[in-house]
Amino acid sequence: MTREIARRLPLYRQVVPPEWIDYNGHMSEGYYSLAFGFATDAMMDATGLHAAYRAATGCSLYTVEAHLRYLRDVAEGAHLAVRTRVLGVHGKKAHFAHELYVVDGAAADPAPDAGPVATTELLALHVDQELGRAVAFPDAVLERFAEFVEPAPEWAGRAIAAVVAAK
Repeated sequence: MTREIARRLPLYRQVVPPEWIDYNGHMSEGYYSLAFGFATDAMMDATGLHAAYRAATGCSLYTVEAHLRYLRDVAEGAHLAVRTRVLGVHGKKAHFAHELYVVDGAAADPAPDAGPVATTELLALHVDQELGRAVAFPDAVLERFAEFVEPAPEWAGRAIAAVVAAK
């Protein structure tokens, strides 16, 4: 069953600063996670989990599982665009994914045939920080998330294969 996507989240944009470059001359692995974390923050703002919501409710989104794929090196000064897809939301859980692209400039979109340089798939819980446990999203937040739900990309749901020693 295919459904029309009502809306897409805006791209998160970042330029790779010099301090993100490692001894191999490309973006260090931890900074991929940082860029994806900033994209998660932008998704939270767009879906109603912004700073005012967090201050008023004491609730926030906590990532509890992530799978990151590094696909290509990224150079200093590269213009990044992160596409976020909400894959599902229910009760107290949100499942989403980010695709990181290198683009031609600060306002450029990824080319239609461009492949991501990295991807991550995440599961997050809506946590009441005072109670110290996950709680259901308010209906208004669930409805806002639902506006952005789209089908999962082909790479979502992968796992790391076991490495078995040859005998």
